[in-house]
Amino acid sequence: MAQQVLIVGASRGIGREFARQYLADGARVTASARDDASLAALRDAGAQAVALDVTDAQSVAKLAWTLDGAAFDIVVINAGVYGPHSSGLEPPPQEDFDTVMRTNVLGPMRIVSQLADLLAPGAKVAMLSSRMGSIGTRSSTSGWLYRASKAALNSVMKDSALVYAGRAVCISFHPGWVRTDMGGAGADLAPEQSVSSMRRVIAGLKAEDNGRFYDHDGTLIAF
Repeated sequence: MAQQVLIVGASRGIGREFARQYLADGARVTASARDDASLAALRDAGAQAVALDVTDAQSVAKLAWTLDGAAFDIVVINAGVYGPHSSGLEPPPQEDFDTVMRTNVLGPMRIVSQLADLLAPGAKVAMLSSRMGSIGTRSSTSGWLYRASKAALNSVMKDSALVYAGRAVCISFHPGWVRTDMGGAGADLAPEQSVSSMRRVIAGLKAEDNGRFYDHDGTLIAF
């Protein structure tokens, strides 16, 4: 039986590549985007496209009944934004703070609360975080709002792992420095490489991996 996969945030970059690769392997993919053009592209690729804005409470509240009856084997929560490129302790403008935290933290909090009735037994839930969110390995303050949001996302993942223990394995990923709109053209990895590596890690997850933070290649990262 084909795997059922849910990808939240698949309009471009890493999320779109997750959709492409899982579809190529014969999975039944449900993928979300916000704009009509991205939704049409996902449908053309063979995915079930779902309109979803993680910053909109009403939009997320519809997710469970929109997907009623689904039993996802794999869920990838990918939606995220970077925010201002600060280099020190410069307080971010309120609007930037709200946008980054609503997208990177509140959005995933809303999504995981909707998953209770949508997970297959033994499901795997991967949240796209960043090494920049690690406190234990931190040696720079650049992009400190983004760093704070990803540290908070790791906390959301850990709490999700506790709640869903025995039903699902929940982890966070650092996807690497990837050539996307966010990562830029000079980044180390193509989206194809990053996603292929993460998919290998997801495929091999066991119950004891619940609540861990991984590099794209499966190396553990300290919180």
